[in-house]
Amino acid sequence: MNNISDDLVLRFRTASRKYSDTSVLMHEAIARKAGLTGTDHKYLGLILQHEKLTAGEVSKLTGLTKGAVTGLLDRLESKGLVHRKLTRDDRRKVIIIPDLTNSMKLLQPLFQELQEKTAPVINSFSEEEISVIERYFQMATNVMKDFTEDLNKT
Repeated sequence: MNNISDDLVLRFRTASRKYSDTSVLMHEAIARKAGLTGTDHKYLGLILQHEKLTAGEVSKLTGLTKGAVTGLLDRLESKGLVHRKLTRDDRRKVIIIPDLTNSMKLLQPLFQELQEKTAPVINSFSEEEISVIERYFQMATNVMKDFTEDLNKT
């Protein structure tokens, strides 16, 4: 274990919290510009990472109840961002298919400027530094994911 000073740990946690808070506020603003709620925007981002999902899988992925997932999917479908498709073998089972084209049409213009502004920040680090930062994000993401799953169990 590293012998890291309490002051450095506090500064790191403060910077991490500020980053997280600012990220939430930014994504809320992006969502408003796109005509979505902040949570719908972030859940759409999760859904877009899959080729297709069932409503139950969306529930498991997000931690939302089945009723809340239905509302989410209704809102996203009304904007053409996802489509529901009945399966042939069990017409009660619905497959959710994200519409990548419509989603990118809506969101890409909003993210283009952000990507342009963050490119110089990323390029200011060496490959080794970026690898360390990437490793931190991966490890922290796993901790938060496990913590979230534990919270959702109770």
